Amino acid sequence: MDHGEAAIELTALTKRYGRTVGVDQLDITVQRGEVFGFLGPNGAGKTTAIRCLIGLLRPTSGRVRVLGLDPVADHRRLAPQLGYLPGELRLYPELTGAQTLRLLSDLQGAPTPRRGELCDRLGLSSADLVRPVSQYSRGMKQKLGLVQALQHDPKLVVLDEPTEGLDPLVQETFFTLLEEATAAGVTVLLSSHILPEAQRACGRVAIVRAGRLVTVRSVTALREARARRVRLVLADGSAARGLGAADRWSPAWQGNTVRLFIPPDELVAALRELLATLPVADLTVEEAGLDEAFLDLYRTPEPSRGPGPGPKAEATP
Repeated sequence: MDHGEAAIELTALTKRYGRTVGVDQLDITVQRGEVFGFLGPNGAGKTTAIRCLIGLLRPTSGRVRVLGLDPVADHRRLAPQLGYLPGELRLYPELTGAQTLRLLSDLQGAPTPRRGELCDRLGLSSADLVRPVSQYSRGMKQKLGLVQALQHDPKLVVLDEPTEGLDPLVQETFFTLLEEATAAGVTVLLSSHILPEAQRACGRVAIVRAGRLVTVRSVTALREARARRVRLVLADGSAARGLGAADRWSPAWQGNTVRLFIPPDELVAALRELLATLPVADLTVEEAGLDEAFLDLYRTPEPSRGPGPGPKAEATP
């Protein structure tokens, strides 16, 4: 990964709509060549932040730099280097697919060397492209959106819910395209509410809530800090006795099967204790996923909106 000039720098980014706060004091840096996740539920401020970084909105305060440029003041210079798929893709229904791609490439102001290849790989045939978009299914519109975001071979791609409406086979093609893009040094900002998708694609993620930054950390670090799910199958009748000291790990019983949530720093000692004191017939340890990390962070109290620095991003490995 190139650790030179960052691809995206948000410094104390704030956007207000009257008394309503869209985002508040966001500090996020995305390095060139990384796939960076931008996570949060609906209303968390993700779309507002994205619109600021692509130049559709002017920040109320703070600083935004994308590929070293100001997205508003330098929009004409930035547009040819930027690919963007919005979360709510709205297209002109009377235009054909081919006309839509030509129109959007004209607006981007860049040649489109990858258009034919991307249409082929995503399953948009010549017959599809001469039909009006009004006849497209949701999945076909999403394919068209992906093609327009990538057709000009941009340096930075911003994708908001990119797999929405895609069937599983096309989703696999999308992830392959993502891997190829990052191998070529393209930076990707992936905004999604599908946490396994972010876990699969992203090295680091930012999690936002109510317009404020909760954390910026690597996916690995977030998962490693979460409790492990341990599933035990005990000999008949053992459930009636309980687990003794192991009851501190929030047991959930179903017949003779119990699920425990054990902190990672206690796991080895806990397994020794359980195997030594209980008639264990079967045991499974499941690694924590990004979804558990996300839910744990959202269960913590919302940070105060008073002055002061926000969460610090960890160093990029």
